Amino acid sequence: MKNGVLLINLGTPDEPTVPAVRRYLKEFLSDPYVIDINPLARWLLVNCIIGPFRSPKSTLAYKKIWTDRGSPLLFHTMDLTKKVAEKLGSNFAVETAMRYGNPGLKTAIARLVDAGVHSIKVFPLYPQYALSSTETSLQEASRILGELRYEGMLDTVGPFYGHAGFIRAFAETGRPVLTDLNPDHVVFSFHGLPERHIRKVSRCPMDNSCCETISEHNRLCYRAHCVQTARAIAQESALSKDQYTISFQSRLGRTPWIKPYTDLILPELARQGKKRIAVFCPSFVADCLETLEEIAIRGKESFLATGGERLALIPSLNSHPSWVEAICEMITSPSTHAQNPPAP
Repeated sequence: MKNGVLLINLGTPDEPTVPAVRRYLKEFLSDPYVIDINPLARWLLVNCIIGPFRSPKSTLAYKKIWTDRGSPLLFHTMDLTKKVAEKLGSNFAVETAMRYGNPGLKTAIARLVDAGVHSIKVFPLYPQYALSSTETSLQEASRILGELRYEGMLDTVGPFYGHAGFIRAFAETGRPVLTDLNPDHVVFSFHGLPERHIRKVSRCPMDNSCCETISEHNRLCYRAHCVQTARAIAQESALSKDQYTISFQSRLGRTPWIKPYTDLILPELARQGKKRIAVFCPSFVADCLETLEEIAIRGKESFLATGGERLALIPSLNSHPSWVEAICEMITSPSTHAQNPPAP
């Protein structure tokens, strides 16, 4: 009997058009794990403000990164799935799913169930834990498995922010860029979160006093996970503490998000005389809008406009051989997250 593996990424529009982007944003931002406010206020915000006004702007951004193969996030994740399946062999059935958009979770899970797998390992492809990525993906997968009356064993891969294979893969990806650029400084830019999301699961004071180590009180703290990831990659890359900065990108709205902000850090580094910088984005395991457009295009423009000379984006892991190897190791290792599927 086969073992099932479900690789989950966040999602992408089907095409770079306003209707498709609007559908995607509506599904994504209607999730209470993502915008955790009063349901009526969330509906009004998504349908009356973000949908009509943000969709055209986001569509232009997606057009800048779209390729002949479509969305980079989707085809990189599909390439990864194919290589993982090949490496795991015939005893495994591996499926890709997006939390929002296509291929949908229900379709991917149904394919595994129809294949008769006796177990399913759910693998959210988010290195650091967050309610708006990890938790919502796990909860929706569990709900669908219950709805389909799946009777096999269910297992999950937890946050892998410090997994040796994951760290090694990012360091290997970055090494050629660092060697070629010889940067004055390195930035580790992670996706941001509202501070209130952190406080729901952690007593983190939102500063480095919390993030030095992982303990019981901050074991689910996204910011602490990010700090640990950056430090581990920096150590693997032979970077000293004064050679890199940790920051957070993609903030939305007026509420406080975790700091410092990448869009402020990049021009500040240029003003400090840093002429060449390299940027890792280790909360994304596949290149996507946030890496290719937000950092490699807009971030670069901001850096150059304030005196910088070169900004190099470190490619994400995509389907790098070391990343494939790390994923297979996590899939085949015993897990502490085994559970029975929920009742429908």
